[in-house]
Amino acid sequence: MAPLELEATNQPVPNNDVEQQIDGINYIQRAQWLRAAVLGASDGLVSTTSLMMGVGAVKQDVKSMILTGFAGMVAGACSMAIGEFVSVYSQYDIELSQLKRQNETSDGKGSVDESEKEDLPNPFMAAGASALSFVVGAGVPLLSASFIQNYKVRLGVVIAMSSLALVVFGVLGAVVGKAPVKRSCLRVLIGGWLAMAITYGLTKLIGLAGI
Repeated sequence: MAPLELEATNQPVPNNDVEQQIDGINYIQRAQWLRAAVLGASDGLVSTTSLMMGVGAVKQDVKSMILTGFAGMVAGACSMAIGEFVSVYSQYDIELSQLKRQNETSDGKGSVDESEKEDLPNPFMAAGASALSFVVGAGVPLLSASFIQNYKVRLGVVIAMSSLALVVFGVLGAVVGKAPVKRSCLRVLIGGWLAMAITYGLTKLIGLAGI
């Protein structure tokens, strides 16, 4: 029986820490652009909806709301892309310098393999994902308001469709970030409602004041 016991004790035991570490690395690589995409879509949705509702508080025609939303979509997408590119490129430079220091040889020179560079953040991918997702998010209120002439109905449809999209983005953000889905949805939804209400209310006050 002794040899059998020895054989059993020598069997390899799965290393959960290693597996989690491997899963974590793969997860970071896959979620790199997904994070930027989800954040960009949420920003595009909330900012464009808030802009359209703010203008709609003083000018109720559909043309004014659509033009405002379109201008906000273009400006926001460009801003998101540039901001994400600068931010991620800075992170890329920092991590690249760290790798060079780790691989530094006796002559003081450090080199980085292509395989190591593939694990670094990609600023172009992050910028493209942010801009494209911002447009997707902004498209929700724009499409919702495009074909409705009645102001009250249009406003209600924009709020309803934007709220539904916020819930979807909250679920996606929770999945990507491995966070509680319910809490993430509530956080995104309440934040979006606050932004819409504040923009609408302040613009309405300014409009009534005749500024």
